Amino acid sequence: MRYGAKLLDHFENPRNVGSLDEADASVGTAVITAGECGDVTKLQLRIDATGRIAEARFKTFGCGAAIAAGSYATEWLTGKTVAEALAIEDARIAEELELGPQKLHCSAMTQQAVRAAIDDWRGKNKA
Repeated sequence: MRYGAKLLDHFENPRNVGSLDEADASVGTAVITAGECGDVTKLQLRIDATGRIAEARFKTFGCGAAIAAGSYATEWLTGKTVAEALAIEDARIAEELELGPQKLHCSAMTQQAVRAAIDDWRGKNKA
């Protein structure tokens, strides 16, 4: 399988790798496993008082496409509103990274992580 330049860049130079404080009420956390292959992504979003994503971090145990999807998503999400973040679709991630059909589960896992992290933040804040 051949990977495109953007995917390789995000895999070889991942952005926003790390963790935020899960106990912080402004941080939403999600851990998602792709059933197809066992890849695991942890995504965390720090959402400010205006409802914008001030910071995004991820850690992924998985293939290059899963790592690239997490890295791309954290860059894209930073500065977006919660509503804008919820609108991200796995097809957009797949298109941006030129994922082949056998790697679409990586973009789907990332989309699920975004939604789950926002749900976690909402639960902490009754939002």
